[in-house]
Amino acid sequence: MKELKRLEPLQAATQFIFKHYPNCQGALLAGSVVRGEATCTSDLDLVIFDDSFTSSFRESLIEFGWAIEVFAHNLTSYQAFFKSDCKRARPSLPRMISEGIILADKGVVQSIKEEAKHLLEKGPEKWPEETIRLKRYFISGALEDLIGSSNTGEALFIANTLAYITHEFVLRTNGHWIGDSKWIVRSLDNYNKSFNKEFVEAFEIFYKTGSKDKVIQLVDKVLAPYGGRLFEGFSLGKEGLNQ
Repeated sequence: MKELKRLEPLQAATQFIFKHYPNCQGALLAGSVVRGEATCTSDLDLVIFDDSFTSSFRESLIEFGWAIEVFAHNLTSYQAFFKSDCKRARPSLPRMISEGIILADKGVVQSIKEEAKHLLEKGPEKWPEETIRLKRYFISGALEDLIGSSNTGEALFIANTLAYITHEFVLRTNGHWIGDSKWIVRSLDNYNKSFNKEFVEAFEIFYKTGSKDKVIQLVDKVLAPYGGRLFEGFSLGKEGLNQ
């Protein structure tokens, strides 16, 4: 039996909304298919607004030949997600809504899209000096652990941690949103394509060959404008103790 060809993304998304949420106040198609980055495993991300929902919810389904992720909100519940996303500096929902293609709208979607766009343009909250100092300390510790490690398995996961906290440091100190998983690379690329290339190459060389030199150089370069590696003189919580 010949396998049926799945519908085009926009057609599938539109039919899904018409079938399951015909009375919603608004709906958007977002994600990789909208950005032109879809792969063979990509799904359809649908954001739905319906004032009959008592709270937000998420569900995963397969219809019209697609894996479909539904992110459902009423007309106020999305704001809590905006707030938490901005606090963690990973604006998943604002990005989805800002870039999303409108599938249905009863006069509510455009203003929510503008709200999302404003948050994205504003960027995350600026790190105070004490946070930068604390992050320097953690990065320095992870780098020293990597330098001193002779256990291949341990070194792999030290490098994982170091990659994440270094990308976080670079982006937050420069007022940019951070990422997670594949969005680490995408967020770095949005910030600076040249640095992203250097970052990926440094860790790729380590993972392929075990050579730590490029990673060490990269991390030291990142920390240099803020005083370099930090260990001696660092303290946390001591200020409140009675002498």
